[in-house]
Amino acid sequence: MTRVLLTGFVPFGGESTNPSWQAVRAAADEPPAGIEAFAVELPCVYGASVAVLRAAIEETRPEIVVCVGQAGGRPDITVERVAVNVDDARIPDASGAEPVDEPIVPGGPAAYFSTLPVKACVAAVRAAGLPASVSNTAGTFVCNHVFYGLAHLIATELPDLRGGFVHVPHTPEQVVDRAQPSLPADAVARALREIAVTAAHTRTDLRIAGGATH
Repeated sequence: MTRVLLTGFVPFGGESTNPSWQAVRAAADEPPAGIEAFAVELPCVYGASVAVLRAAIEETRPEIVVCVGQAGGRPDITVERVAVNVDDARIPDASGAEPVDEPIVPGGPAAYFSTLPVKACVAAVRAAGLPASVSNTAGTFVCNHVFYGLAHLIATELPDLRGGFVHVPHTPEQVVDRAQPSLPADAVARALREIAVTAAHTRTDLRIAGGATH
């Protein structure tokens, strides 16, 4: 059994739900064969989110961590390639904090790559009949903050841990009055199961195109 920690976020920005937590909870409730899954809900708060993540890792002792966040407007499930060392808030977090051009870890590397097999995970989700792609930016809000915090923890303290970040679209109920793409939470949960299995069994990523021109 491979121990996998899945994290999602509480609702933010006036939303009543967050598809990341809906999908994470569903995926952990019915994990795929060979996976022992744990689900943790993170606050949408700079600093506190990484503290809760660290505590969850210490408690569950996973081999793989997949953090998940909402990316309203994106049409597919996007597996993030890189986390950058900057907090630059277009909107305040749930505590009202709105940092601008502040390092997540002072003196830390400018960026970290995911230690998940990003392209293999995308291929697995697509093979399951769901839309997915590689993303080369996790933004500069709390999602990237958590991704970088996880990557820094792996790089400096837990070298045997592997982890990364996945962004997911809105759910249909969130966009009833908006012309935005969406995916049902149960479909996203299926994708997360595929990602968990792929990460558990893949050490060397696929060498296929997944870049972008802009």
